[in-house]
Amino acid sequence: MTALTRVELLWLEGRVERWIRFGRIAEETILDRRRRVVAFAASEIFAFVRWASNGYGTVVSRIDILRAVAAGEAFSTIGFVEPGADILLRISGWPKVNEVLRAIDAVEQTGVAPEDACPDHWRHVMNRLAAGEPPRAYTRERHRAWLLRRRIDA
Repeated sequence: MTALTRVELLWLEGRVERWIRFGRIAEETILDRRRRVVAFAASEIFAFVRWASNGYGTVVSRIDILRAVAAGEAFSTIGFVEPGADILLRISGWPKVNEVLRAIDAVEQTGVAPEDACPDHWRHVMNRLAAGEPPRAYTRERHRAWLLRRRIDA
């Protein structure tokens, strides 16, 4: 049996939200009506969104695009992700999180599932947003090049 990367999700209306924006879920365990744990197979890419507020407004707004790791592979620790994952993108602050959500939508509009997009694209999006620049579009041509590169590497 292969090790799975588990993510703890929570939904407390108006206070705490932890959810998956995209990714192929291999396993799901419902703990109660507000909590569940989803798991991803090794090498699967997924987006994990976290948001929290208190009486004064938003406290946390973050999105991480992560790659689930295989047993024995190096990883970074991320809250609510067990054991951890390879970080492709890590952005906090609602304006930048919103930009990432738009970038995800743009990939979907090309007809490519975001979890199938080249991992380098998500690193590119993070770096461009950190520099205050708009990311380049992910096109069908870029995706075709990624598929060819992956086939050559295999």
